[in-house]
Amino acid sequence: MTRGRKCLANHNYKTIANRQSLPLPDAFIAQALAPFGIQPSPALAAAIRLYTQLLLRWNQKISLTSITDPKEILQRHFGESMFAAHVVPIARGRLFDVGSGAGFPGLALKLISPDLDVTLIEPNSKKSAFLAEIVRTLTLSSVKILSKRIEELRDLEAAADFITCRAVRPDKQLLAWSRATLKEHGRIVLWLGYEDASSLRAARDWSWQQPVPIPLSSNRVLLGAQTLHG
Repeated sequence: MTRGRKCLANHNYKTIANRQSLPLPDAFIAQALAPFGIQPSPALAAAIRLYTQLLLRWNQKISLTSITDPKEILQRHFGESMFAAHVVPIARGRLFDVGSGAGFPGLALKLISPDLDVTLIEPNSKKSAFLAEIVRTLTLSSVKILSKRIEELRDLEAAADFITCRAVRPDKQLLAWSRATLKEHGRIVLWLGYEDASSLRAARDWSWQQPVPIPLSSNRVLLGAQTLHG
């Protein structure tokens, strides 16, 4: 089954797909996401279309993204985020997204993997309000928003199967928190440059994968790792 084509076929986006006033034709969305291996169903395209519309509307009042061209939004935000599901088997389980910002990659991954239980960690209250609006508008279930920094989080309900981080520079603090928060053999997925990826792969207590080049990017990669407990 092609990821993104059928996984949302029975999800509750049918009412969204029926809205006629939304911009961005399905074919335009599909063409933009094709380099990332995403073939969106009409329901997924409708959800992405409405998400993009809300992102641009809110971006006029609060700083959510410096990218305002719709095709770039589709590729840089949705495409790069969803591409991770081809690198790491992110389909179900508990995912913590650190520094979610406008919801990438956490909510984008939720759209193509509805069975994920997603926790968005975003300390900025205005950005957290935007995330709540997306969750409400798209009627997403099993999504929690924590308006805190990782060092403020105590007694989380359960350990994570996955931790993602796209907007925050990975450092020793993030790696230490992630190792303490992930289940045994849980995975972290990072979006970063080649040089940062090379430096991080020297960190102990992790089984690092080879960096995977991100489509349409000249110097950015996805870097995944599995925890080594014990």
